[in-house]
Amino acid sequence: MSKRLNGRVTLVSRTRQIVRGTISRHLPRWMKDRYPTPKIDVRGVVFDEQGRLLLVRESSDGRWSLPGGWADLGDSLSAAVTREIQEESGYPTRATKLLAVLNLDRRRSRQPTSINVYKFFVRCELVGDVERTRGGETTDAGWFEEKALPPLSLGRGRPEHFSLLFEHARNPARPTDFD
Repeated sequence: MSKRLNGRVTLVSRTRQIVRGTISRHLPRWMKDRYPTPKIDVRGVVFDEQGRLLLVRESSDGRWSLPGGWADLGDSLSAAVTREIQEESGYPTRATKLLAVLNLDRRRSRQPTSINVYKFFVRCELVGDVERTRGGETTDAGWFEEKALPPLSLGRGRPEHFSLLFEHARNPARPTDFD
């Protein structure tokens, strides 16, 4: 390789390093540490005999959501969702069906630095009565009819998600929804 070509290759390589370093200083930590991939959020969908949906009141904003949270490394989907339901509502459950997988950020933000979240909505059935009080992430649990939903924690679920879930309750044979 000639000295002139070698110098250009070195200059291009050094320029890339400078640009990457400059850009990475302005990225959120989660993008600096690893290749950015979607986060997995599991939500438990539990209906009682009257067709009411189990919701929990979030400590952070006082609004209501499906019990759930981030999946932990090494957990199966069913273990993650039943653990979250137990921790946040006190109810022991068993996962029975994947109802929907939705991309929470698909329509809101097209920014490359925003966290992209896949929400897994899992139908669960009760396997016992409340066993203990809830943890620190929630302050209450309750059962709600579709037409009487309380103020929702919109970062954790949207009104159209709840409509879809009640549709699954009315039609148990409905296939899994995904976008």
